[in-house]
Amino acid sequence: MLQGKKIGVFITGGIASYKVAEFVRLLIKRGAHVRVAMSQAATEFITPLTFQVLTKQAVLIDTFDEREPSLVQHVEFADWCDLAVVVPATANILAKMAHGLADEIVSTTLLAIHCPRLIVPAMNVNMYHNPATQRNIAQLQQDGYTLMEPDTGFLAEGYEGKGRLPELERIVEQAERLLARHTLPQVLSGRRILITAGGTRERIDPVRYITNDSSGKMGYALAKAATWLGAASVQLISTAKQLPVPDQVTVDYVESAEGMQQAVGYYFDQADDVVMAAAVSDYRIANPSAHKIKKQPEQQELQLTLVANPDILAELGANKTTQTVIGFAAETERVIEYAHKKLIKKQADWIVANDVSQAHAGFNVDTNQVTLLSKDGNLYPLPVMSKLETALAIWQYIHPETTEASYDTTS
Repeated sequence: MLQGKKIGVFITGGIASYKVAEFVRLLIKRGAHVRVAMSQAATEFITPLTFQVLTKQAVLIDTFDEREPSLVQHVEFADWCDLAVVVPATANILAKMAHGLADEIVSTTLLAIHCPRLIVPAMNVNMYHNPATQRNIAQLQQDGYTLMEPDTGFLAEGYEGKGRLPELERIVEQAERLLARHTLPQVLSGRRILITAGGTRERIDPVRYITNDSSGKMGYALAKAATWLGAASVQLISTAKQLPVPDQVTVDYVESAEGMQQAVGYYFDQADDVVMAAAVSDYRIANPSAHKIKKQPEQQELQLTLVANPDILAELGANKTTQTVIGFAAETERVIEYAHKKLIKKQADWIVANDVSQAHAGFNVDTNQVTLLSKDGNLYPLPVMSKLETALAIWQYIHPETTEASYDTTS
């Protein structure tokens, strides 16, 4: 999402300023073009030279340092930006922005900004909770600015409180989502999304289980893409506790197919789109042991009795009213044939089929290659893409902006 985007980073005078160098590096690594403006107070914490070296661009620090006669530097900077990020945003800059003040380079340039704006406050906990600061935050939100909440943790003053700069990866993710919401077609606007992800685990005993190779990455990509495309809410039912939860996504963790069935049933009636991206075990142990099964020297075989798990996708297909139900078919042969049979049998609206025997489309990889099958009989084969790009394409085929299905996966 950040590839080729022009991002203005506005740094004000807080102790967290030193972290912004790494933030700028993260933006550049994702392909963004970055320019920096700093208040004089910010230069007390970190030097402009640091950002000049990182960005290969001059750093704005003085309103009247007009080096190019044909340009007004703060207006040119503001016009250049696709996204403005104020980080760290001190109580002082929040007050200036809320009241339209422009008395130095950062506040002056921000007053001329007309692109999406992300403000990342960081300050002492008492300053943050001061009624004046809270009024200014409310005013900025009313004016259309996007503000992140600071983290709670150990502050520079030596005690715990709310005011720490959020983790840098979270700021980058928020920047991506904000840009996406302003540049991608908002085909999920107002829709409530329910997604399952990961491979279920069926217990043999407290230390062993039956599972599969699903990592959950595709489900998490679909959740993240849904937030980019305007979804009102995204609820994830996941077995993959190791994966970071995308911003603006809520998650319930489950383990077994029965646990997933119960969780999906709880949210199903309120959902508009339900995506069964999880790899649900077809069978479970009939009588799992309450204690670890010990190996017996004289016992050369161990027999386990399996019983069928609930068919969650079939239940959703049979019980849907206004919901769009999307299933996944991970196959190793006759992929389209088996996916079409699944589409009919499960009464799904869409099936996303992929050949997991392929190295670029199997489990535990970051790319995928899928074919979408609709209940209307249409097939839409997609090229090899990252799972996030694949997710964006899936959503835009299922809910096209026009009658002609198309997708934008710029990322």
